[in-house]
This record gives sequence, structure tokens and C-alpha cells, in this order.
Amino acid sequence: MFPPRFDYERPDSLDAALDALAEEGAIPLAGGHDLIPLLKARERDPGTVVDLGGLAELRGVERVVTDEGATERLSVGALTTDADLLDADPAGVDGLLDATRAVGDAQIRNRGTVGGNLAAAHPASDIPAATLAGDARLHLVGPDGDRTVPAGEFATGDHETVREGDELLTRISLPLSPTAGSAYSRKTHPSTGYASVGVAARVEVVDGVVTDPRVAAVGLCEAPVRLAAVERELDGADAGAPVAAIADAAERAGERVERSVREDHVVPADQRRRLLPGCAEAAVSSAVARAVGREGVAV
Repeated sequence: MFPPRFDYERPDSLDAALDALAEEGAIPLAGGHDLIPLLKARERDPGTVVDLGGLAELRGVERVVTDEGATERLSVGALTTDADLLDADPAGVDGLLDATRAVGDAQIRNRGTVGGNLAAAHPASDIPAATLAGDARLHLVGPDGDRTVPAGEFATGDHETVREGDELLTRISLPLSPTAGSAYSRKTHPSTGYASVGVAARVEVVDGVVTDPRVAAVGLCEAPVRLAAVERELDGADAGAPVAAIADAAERAGERVERSVREDHVVPADQRRRLLPGCAEAAVSSAVARAVGREGVAV
């Protein structure tokens, strides 16, 4: 099907982009892998498509120091392509890199953007799991100024977020720690290429003990969810002999999930529940192994 008629603008500055988005019916275009199919299906009928491709200021990967040098974070520009993030290969965010490698194929990763993936809020997208487990912050700018949203509060449903129509996601930042490890594992649906279920995990290992575990799933519900039962079981586990603890924790992955499990013609809800423990075990096992083996964080 052909998309509806619309005006097209390609601003060359952030201020110009915000002005364009302030017009009624304007919507942003980043990589386009989500928006273009929606236009063709006539599920979006914009007055103007605002192409963000000219905003070089929203690209790049860098380590930033905050709190007077006390902490470090990795900052990823929202228009950084998946391929550019992988080429940068920053240390300390293995879970994010795992999730980015899982996105589509090489052609999609060359065009698709990290921020676009998050803003599209597809229930089975990979990167939102890694940002939620990674305790990321999403930075937005709009007519009323800047604001920061924790990853866990950004996506609210299927293709729904807290981003206002006249706001732009500008960058994503994640904490870096020399004692942390993270990973992502998913079960890919063979016909769609999306995750039937995907799980990201981030843990700290201090004095041989797992602390501050964060485990998040996508594909399971309409928005990314924390797996609270897994986190509870992992907290305080012996990182030197974690196999039994991780397996026990993974078996409880479906407990205390606050949202309803998705049910559609692609993957039944019961199948998603059956896949969840295996993905959780794989992600947590890799995250713990990486935390134990890590000697420091360097970008």
C-alpha cells in the first residue's frame, strides 16, 4: 500500500527540528524502519515528516564524567546508528552491545538508530531491554527545555512512550562500573525476526557476591518489564559458584510480572512464558561471568 501524502522537512539544527515538530501533525523520522511500514499501512497520517538525518549533533558515543569525577557514564547520541555503536565497541555496556547486534540484519543496523529504536517502542525490540536492565537515562528536549526520564518510565505500551509530540530524544546515558557485567539473550521468532522473548541482565559482583541485579524482558509484555522475582533470588548469590542460584532464579522469571503477557497470532502467551526462563538464565549467566572477569572499564 502507498503511504498518505505529507510534507517533508529536513532541518539542519536541533532548534530548527524542534520548530518543525511544533507544527500540528508533524512527526520525526530517524532510521525509518518502524515509521515507513506504519505509513504504508496507513496507520500514521502525518501532516509533515521531519527528517532528523541532518542533525549531526545527535550522533556519537563518548564517556562522560559526572559528580565531580566520582562516576562515569556512557553517552550515546540518539541518532547514532546501531552499526556505529557496534563499531565504537565501548567497554562496560556488553548488554547494550549484545542487544544491538540482535537488531535486524546488517542493512537495518546501518540505517537504524539507537534512539529511534527506543522511541518506536515496539514491544519486541531488543535495545529497550538493555537500557532498562542497564539503568539508563533517556534525555529529551522540547519547547519547555530538557528533561531526563529513567528507562523504566519511558515506554508505556505498544508503540507508546512518555515523549511528547514536540519533543526529541537526544541521547541515552548508562552508568559504568568496574565491578559490573551485563548481557542480553533472546529467542528469535523465525518468521518475523523479532524477539519472541528477550532478556537483559546487569549485575555487580563485589567481594564475590552478586549485588544490585537488574533483569528486564522484552517481547513478554506490551512494554519492557523488570523481572523482580529473578532479581530477588540473585541478590547476594555466590558469584564463584553461581550455576544453581542462577537456574533457581531463572525458573521464577514469570513471577511478579506486573503486566499481562502478550498474546498474538505470532507467539502465544504460554509459549512466551516457557521461553522466558531459558533466556533469563543465559543472560544472567553471561552477565555474572563478565562481571567476575572484568578488570576495569575503559572506552
